[in-house]
Amino acid sequence: MYTAEQQKFQYKCWTNLANIDRDIVAELATIWDEADAIQDRFYRDLVFGTGGLSGVIGAGINRMNVYTVGKATQGYCNYLNVSDKNNSVCIAYDSRNKSKLFAETAAGIFAANDIKVYIYPELMPTPSLSFAVRYFHAN
Repeated sequence: MYTAEQQKFQYKCWTNLANIDRDIVAELATIWDEADAIQDRFYRDLVFGTGGLSGVIGAGINRMNVYTVGKATQGYCNYLNVSDKNNSVCIAYDSRNKSKLFAETAAGIFAANDIKVYIYPELMPTPSLSFAVRYFHAN
């Protein structure tokens, strides 16, 4: 949990640095004077659930966005790069909001870490991803 001062600091950092997703920039501009809205977005890091990262899409460390996806992806890259595992991943996306953007963000981070990426070029059902992971012997 972050203090009110830390939350305000995080908000200011995000307003100065967020530039990948225009929706985030616009959202941050609308909440500049709303302490409750800032607190809700910045009081803690988004947590993993039983199905992985999941949450409200929006700006902040307690939201699903390209930055939280990127942070989690980099953590997985760090794990793969020190393990004896095959350094390859498969990525698919579905029709949920920003799913394709999140998939492309993750793929770019994996590639930047010299991890081979197999990414579907279109919407795919979950069983297709399961098949690809087994077919390519990916992580």
